[in-house]
Amino acid sequence: MFLADRRAPTSGARTPAAGDICPLTRRGRLSYPRAEYLFKTATAKLDPHRQGWTLHQLRHSALQHLAQAGRTAPELQAKSRHQHLASLGRYVRLGEEASARITAEADPAQLRRPR
Repeated sequence: MFLADRRAPTSGARTPAAGDICPLTRRGRLSYPRAEYLFKTATAKLDPHRQGWTLHQLRHSALQHLAQAGRTAPELQAKSRHQHLASLGRYVRLGEEASARITAEADPAQLRRPR
């Protein structure tokens, strides 16, 4: 969880929910826009376009790495909470090496047992 620099208010209209406060430090959880701003700022030097990456891009990069590590589509769907498997296809691109491995594993000649 990304935490704010300051402690969360304990009373008033801006008091966060109990689940949004770290029990050890009493600091509040960062809002999504603030977390994304900090992430984009931190990654701007690494990004070829110098704009920094979004949390959405980070999420789908993680899915791509999991797919390349051999995780199944239902596992990826559970992790990403996508409603439909088809929606994972636009984010998960396996690359030539993974595609070649999958093809080789499904090759009927490889599946036959030598006698």
